[in-house]
Amino acid sequence: MALAFFGLSIFLFLNLDLDGASFSPASAASDSGPEITYGSVVKLMHEKTKYRLHSHDVPYGSGSGQQSVTGFPNVDDANSYWIVRPQPGKNAKQGDSIGTGAIIRLQHMKTRKWLHSHLHASPISGNLEVSCFGGENESDTGDYWRLMIEGSGKTWKQDQRIRLHHVDTSGYLHSHDKKYQRIAGGQQEVCGVREKRADNVWLAAEGIYLPVTESK
Repeated sequence: MALAFFGLSIFLFLNLDLDGASFSPASAASDSGPEITYGSVVKLMHEKTKYRLHSHDVPYGSGSGQQSVTGFPNVDDANSYWIVRPQPGKNAKQGDSIGTGAIIRLQHMKTRKWLHSHLHASPISGNLEVSCFGGENESDTGDYWRLMIEGSGKTWKQDQRIRLHHVDTSGYLHSHDKKYQRIAGGQQEVCGVREKRADNVWLAAEGIYLPVTESK
């Protein structure tokens, strides 16, 4: 795990302003954890199975054929980091707080593609496929996810229970214990479902949390 954090730190020092950033491992659930702000780099943990949202440069063998997204069992994995970005055209900048109801994008740190969904069927369960697509200058509304904080919280913090609701398809980011057997053996399916279920709750776990930018 130390090696993964070292590599992440080097990458971020070259790409982000880290003055005051909080390097945070997973912790017990709390309402007083650091805020997740735009530009923060996080791992999202599936509450029910504890797997991390993950991607790698391996395409789906069916559906869209785009870069696959899975749930990964190990904490120490560099392919499970996501950069939190705002919706294009919005007056949001690095370090701004993210409130419930905000539309966000998640950029896979290693491949620079966006967490994406559409109407293709997911490989195992036949639900909505979730993939990674696009790049730094290629993003569309299929990359838009509405942040929904469970409970009374108004701004996104570490360990808060959240749902991500896909704008185009109305599917919730979802996972379950249905696992791949071959290329991603041992990893579990991530997909979208239109019903609100216990299996579509996530928490921000390990990551680098940029400090909240003070208003001037």
